[in-house]
Amino acid sequence: MSNIYSPKEFGKLIGRTTNTLQKWDREGRLKAHRSPTNRRYYTHDQYLDYRGLKAAEKGQTIVYARVSGVGQKPDLLNQIKALETYCQERAIPIDEWMQDIGSGLNYKRKQFNRLMEMVELGHVRRIIIAHHDRLVRFGYGYFEAFCERHNTQLIVVNGDSLSPEQELVQDLMAIITVFGARLHGLRSYKKAIKDAALHKDQA
Repeated sequence: MSNIYSPKEFGKLIGRTTNTLQKWDREGRLKAHRSPTNRRYYTHDQYLDYRGLKAAEKGQTIVYARVSGVGQKPDLLNQIKALETYCQERAIPIDEWMQDIGSGLNYKRKQFNRLMEMVELGHVRRIIIAHHDRLVRFGYGYFEAFCERHNTQLIVVNGDSLSPEQELVQDLMAIITVFGARLHGLRSYKKAIKDAALHKDQA
């Protein structure tokens, strides 16, 4: 038996028309899942729930994808396709797909912050990402522990090919630039102190 059904297949399975399923979807009575291409589908778990054979789980399942720059949009699409395949092969129904274009060093990403807020509110049961650094470049352990404290499971597909090497180079260069600027600032500050002390002695 298939684990994923089109609206027509699911309708035949439960003895309802496609129109009825569309109406239930709009009303929120039986929500269809949607792929990144906005195609509706149903899962075998939903069939079991409909028949009263399994209690519904609480919280949403969210897939999160990220690339560093606009020029990597093709990489983002490949990442999403790989995640979609992963979820379909395991019959994991997805409630929402989130994506950001921004550095893994930037914690002000719009969807990332929204996702963390949802976790904190207890609205997320499961987060699926391609690789650890799709969530954050550094400090993954902190966010993993944060999710655990709020009963959210982090699933990492862990595909190295889904983590472009050029992003790591860009992020490392960003770190070097920041620390280089700070070092220059410290040197300027040290010189200013030295000059001030010299002027004091001459006064």
